[in-house]
Amino acid sequence: MRKPFFSSLVAALVLVAAGMAQTDKKSAFDKAYLEVYVRHLWVLQATDTVTVSDPKASDVPGMQEVRVKVARGPQSLEELLYVTKDGSRILQGNAFDVTNNPFKKDLDKLQTAFQPSLGTAGATVVLVLFSDFQCPYCKVEAQMLRQNLISAYPKDVHLYFVDYPLEQLHPWARAAANAGRCVFHQDPASFWEYYDWVYAHQETITVDNLKQIVDIWAKALGTCMDNKEADKEVDAEIAKGKAVDIAGTPTIFVNGRRITSAEWPNLKATIDNEIEYQKVAKNAGEDCGCQVKTLEVPGLPAASGSPIIKK
Repeated sequence: MRKPFFSSLVAALVLVAAGMAQTDKKSAFDKAYLEVYVRHLWVLQATDTVTVSDPKASDVPGMQEVRVKVARGPQSLEELLYVTKDGSRILQGNAFDVTNNPFKKDLDKLQTAFQPSLGTAGATVVLVLFSDFQCPYCKVEAQMLRQNLISAYPKDVHLYFVDYPLEQLHPWARAAANAGRCVFHQDPASFWEYYDWVYAHQETITVDNLKQIVDIWAKALGTCMDNKEADKEVDAEIAKGKAVDIAGTPTIFVNGRRITSAEWPNLKATIDNEIEYQKVAKNAGEDCGCQVKTLEVPGLPAASGSPIIKK
């Protein structure tokens, strides 16, 4: 009678051990385990919130993508991890396809239709600036760009401005973005006067006085802001930023190259490099061998002139 009992006991222990081994298996696809792992890896604080996404297909053969978002109060940062299919390895960094522009992913997502712009249509270098009118770092970058960019590159650059108000940090940034859209619709050229003025008076603007002090920029500005006519447009701008994973402001893209903080000498070196590179590569900018069609902006006079044909 003992032999059958002993055999049954061994079989039960084998099943328990197998179950424990399965439970204890360490995998980056286990969200709880990956959270513990990255908390240690990145020395996160106990109060930081970590959110792990579901895995998605990756352009890198044999790997999947997992995004890990870390939030500390109102601020957050998202990291892209590449995970081997068995979940045993993670790779933190960037993967580039050498057969294409290294910034193609972001280039394909950046949208500049209906955005205020400065510079030359059809330029070799396109800059897309995501900014917040109440952000002090944005003020510094805004003044740097206005003082240097067009004077240094009267023909080679085209700058686009996209609102990205950080509402949790800056209480009047969204209202200022709405006002900017109203000014842009009334007179596109006046937008840049508004842009300069708001940044120059950033310290004196409040939630309560914003409407009154910016009313000088457009006759119908008050009505436009009261009716929330620009709200949907600012929502669309924020969606543009989220599409390229904007984590903070200012963020500027130079032919798709992401730069989160730049002093003029560094930005100028990047632009100079891009101008030289595009003489051969022809894979970015508005002078890239393609046809750029003139887009009409709702509520604005029809643009004159023919589409720009790239050679």
